[in-house]
Amino acid sequence: MVDIVLINPRFRPSYWGMNYALPIFRGAALLPLINLPLLAALTPPGHDITIIDENVEEIDFARCARADIVGVTGMNVQRVRMREILTELKVRGAFVVVGGPWVTVYPQDFDGVCDVVFVGEAEETWPRFLEEWSEGRHQRRYEQAEKTDMTTVPAPRLDLLPMHKYVYGTVQISRGCPFMCEFCDIIVVFGRRPRMKTSAQIIVELENCLAAGKNYLFIVDDNLIGNKKAVKVILRDIIAWQRAHGYPLKFATEASIDLAEDEELLDLMVEANFDEIFVGIESPNEAALRETRKVQNLSDRRGSLLEKVHHIQDKGLDLWCGMIVGFDADDDTIFDRQRRFIRESRIALAMINVLVAIPKTPLFARLEREGRLDNSGEPANFGTISTNVVPARLSRDTLCEGYLLLMRDVYETDAFFDRLDAVFLYGKPRPPLGSELYLRHDFRRRLKKIAWNAVETGYILVQLMRTVPSRAQRQAYRRRLWNVMRRRPSLSLLHFYAVKCGQHYHIDRLIGQMSVDRAALAADPDDSSLLPANLPPEAITERGEDRRRALAG
Repeated sequence: MVDIVLINPRFRPSYWGMNYALPIFRGAALLPLINLPLLAALTPPGHDITIIDENVEEIDFARCARADIVGVTGMNVQRVRMREILTELKVRGAFVVVGGPWVTVYPQDFDGVCDVVFVGEAEETWPRFLEEWSEGRHQRRYEQAEKTDMTTVPAPRLDLLPMHKYVYGTVQISRGCPFMCEFCDIIVVFGRRPRMKTSAQIIVELENCLAAGKNYLFIVDDNLIGNKKAVKVILRDIIAWQRAHGYPLKFATEASIDLAEDEELLDLMVEANFDEIFVGIESPNEAALRETRKVQNLSDRRGSLLEKVHHIQDKGLDLWCGMIVGFDADDDTIFDRQRRFIRESRIALAMINVLVAIPKTPLFARLEREGRLDNSGEPANFGTISTNVVPARLSRDTLCEGYLLLMRDVYETDAFFDRLDAVFLYGKPRPPLGSELYLRHDFRRRLKKIAWNAVETGYILVQLMRTVPSRAQRQAYRRRLWNVMRRRPSLSLLHFYAVKCGQHYHIDRLIGQMSVDRAALAADPDDSSLLPANLPPEAITERGEDRRRALAG
């Protein structure tokens, strides 16, 4: 029997993590990553698997050192912690393998701290590695020649995770995206042809999540609607399952803005019980959208970007979005343009980032040819307080400072809740989700749902008042919650606003931490992430090498 330990490193606080609000939501982490439970499901019988998610439990390094194989995964935002863990494991003599998103695009980052690297998907390479390892002939690097056939993927081993410690459950329906956004690594890792699981596979995973106590699931596809025809079939099967089981599940996911152009698809998502959708808006600057090949976001005969956002909202979906500043077409007017668009779009949760060139993307290749990359900074800081991109029309100092000011303005308490109120208090009444229509005809389940909502809302409100240290901020939240009960009294709406208070508190804290980190970075005159724009490529290289030598010394 081979003893295997798989580790997911701790995340730094981020938009998606909701780290500061987790006590309010009764969770140690927002959601489990499913790559490690999936690896466990792909592991042949006869091996012993342990999963350690450092976001919900401490790593027992002595236990890891006794294992035959230790696997570590991670994203860019986990990169620093990944290296710390790998270094400690190597000191203890562990046999270490690394896979996941960051090593896939930047494998050289882990030279010298691991024994084996997995690039890309691993449904074929992981079992092959285990066989070769057991025979003493394993390779140093594994990379699948072909993309995974998603109809062959087993259900993740959720039994190996403490699911009660997560706020959401997670399910993946497809991989791949048909678009060509220049900055995106999804098409590099997963390809441009969306590959789908079958309805039967998905229903099994929904039932597994429900059995694990999760009734709110995040569908983690990077673009759920990449294959609209196929996903409609799956949504109809999910609706049938929901009806047969009393609508026990609610969903959130990511989709492209062309969702607004397909009425049938929108209606199916609402009926299936999706209530939150994340969309990559990126920029109100159409020149920037053309530059980055985000053509699906351009105005066309079906309406402007703003009109499409409003149409999705009018269906009753809470729309979150991603925004980016720092495209080549952006000058110092972009910050006001972003403020205006976010206000007019009425999107409460706008996840704004500074443009980053991810290795292996078309953007990275282009900027590398142009001599406009500086990778000597800390990659984990890229996207917020720093970037590896030398902008065309802004200095990096202006870009990052303008970004922080934009964040402070967008998440000023009244600005945030004014956007929320515009949709849910003063807009047209929200159309009912599939579960709400169903429960109108099931009094017993409706009563149970109301009682649970009341308990959960009360818990969140109590925790909110205990967790938020600022008296003024607590008062602002109470004022907004009271306004909900006065304007549109509804327990479900009060619950929704209580959750939004928690989310706002997290992002407010996150902005404060970004500001502290940015000030510390700006105080270091040797940090190459503060190079002015239009510096010659040779100067960038020399400055970066100087910094690397200083750090190494």
